[in-house]
Amino acid sequence: MSSDDADQPAQERTLPPRAGLTTPENPWPLRLLSENLHAYIARCDPTWVEGQVVELNQRARVTYLTLRDVDEEVSVPVTLFAREMAQMETPLERGMRVVAQIKPDFWTKTGRLSMIGQGVRPVGLGDLLVRIERLRRALADEGLFDAERKKPLPPLPQRVGLITGRNSDAEKDVVRNARLRWPAVEFEIRNVAVQGTSAVRGVTGALEELDADPRVDVIIIARGGGAFEDLLPFSDESLIRAVAAAQTPVVSAIGHENDQPLLDHVADLRASTPTDAGKRVVPDLVEERANVARARVVLDRAVIQFLDREQAALDSIRSRPVLDQPEGMILVREEDVDRLRERSLRTVLHRSEREQETIRQMKHRVRALSPQETLSRGYAVVMTQDGGVVKDSAQVKVQDTLAIRLALGEVTAAVTQTSQRQPGDAAT
Repeated sequence: MSSDDADQPAQERTLPPRAGLTTPENPWPLRLLSENLHAYIARCDPTWVEGQVVELNQRARVTYLTLRDVDEEVSVPVTLFAREMAQMETPLERGMRVVAQIKPDFWTKTGRLSMIGQGVRPVGLGDLLVRIERLRRALADEGLFDAERKKPLPPLPQRVGLITGRNSDAEKDVVRNARLRWPAVEFEIRNVAVQGTSAVRGVTGALEELDADPRVDVIIIARGGGAFEDLLPFSDESLIRAVAAAQTPVVSAIGHENDQPLLDHVADLRASTPTDAGKRVVPDLVEERANVARARVVLDRAVIQFLDREQAALDSIRSRPVLDQPEGMILVREEDVDRLRERSLRTVLHRSEREQETIRQMKHRVRALSPQETLSRGYAVVMTQDGGVVKDSAQVKVQDTLAIRLALGEVTAAVTQTSQRQPGDAAT
């Protein structure tokens, strides 16, 4: 910008309508930027927020406080006027959890952004319980608390992951009681904040780190008892989902019997106290030795009973006749063979005699039907000189010579007369 332009009043120049159109030669006056910022921020709607009072500075007409996010390291200064403080039933204190409606305001003269608060009211125990109960129902409907998805603890973990506060009684209780029961157990300890705004982030990060370590067999999240507000990080939704997604079994050991944050519902095992967690993740060496001794007694008894039973079975088998007198079986079979042999012989003889009788009868029938037997009964066979058998008287003539075969010998005869007379006809 030239010296002439610098000397020219701003109102005589044509100012850019938007900040993006300003240039070194044609800038905005600082007051215009401040006024535009004030006008822009003034259009922002009031917003209800929740936070924790970490700083409180009360003056006659104005109270300055700093609200910090309940989960993250994010803080915002808030200004309260006297009338807002006068309307509060419960005085503000450091550490109090409150909800407030804040509206941003930009001071044009100083360029300072401030938050004007109103309607500040503390978050009571009842409100927190309602929120936790609502979250519990929502997570339960998703199945994150179902017994079917809970993983069993290893019977003998070699390395236990422990997430707890630094130098806390909870850490000492878990380690001491676990090593009293099983001295060989090893620990992978992660010390993190277990209350306050960084608790959720610290516990979740330690959980993910231990879950990714293949040497860790089970993870314990432990904290001693405390006020209800101190245990709120263990009902945080992000932590609950991280525990549900873990592949390593997780044990919750938060507070005492009457303290039950949502972590207890999603964990694979809930221990009432850190001391109880140390006892439940590892077996008792003395008890295991006693179990081994009892198992050996039971095993010895079972082996002896088995041997006695098998010996009795062998004695029973040996006492049977087939083993006590093995030749008896041969004698029985020998008798069977003799009996079968005699029966076969009788059968063969009987069959042979029957067949011989049949042959004799057939011989008698054959003999009875033979020509020789016929001749023996007085019959004869008349034959011509050429050997032909004479069956008809017409075959011969008178004076023919015939040979007559008898039962014994032959006779030669001459034909003196022929006739056609049939048996039974009267002689002529």
